[in-house]
Amino acid sequence: EVQLQASGGGLVQAGGSLRLSCAASGFSSGDYAIGWFRRTPGREREGISCISSNDGSTYYSTSVKGRFSISSDNAQNTVTVYLQMNNLKPEDTAVYYCASTSFSCFRYHDYLQYNHWGQGTLVTVSS
Repeated sequence: EVQLQASGGGLVQAGGSLRLSCAASGFSSGDYAIGWFRRTPGREREGISCISSNDGSTYYSTSVKGRFSISSDNAQNTVTVYLQMNNLKPEDTAVYYCASTSFSCFRYHDYLQYNHWGQGTLVTVSS
């Protein structure tokens, strides 16, 4: 059973940085991708980044490109995916989730293709 756990959220001033972590386990075989989403009240869930296990390719939404960076650290039976968030803005305030899919990152922004989700971690950016 694939399990994911997101952590690292907190309160930061605009212009600051945070690093989110997603500890993922239970991948038995085959390729997978791990994506990051965020959600704020009144807005749709937004897919913001993804990393593919087979070649390490990364994807970013236009809203975070150039400010956020995704990476992964593979250990035995566990994958940790990081989302380094720099130059944070108040509009980045949201609950952030990581999720996994057996598909690639090609449609990383489509939450329907993800079948395992971690609990959210709250990021609050003050102005």
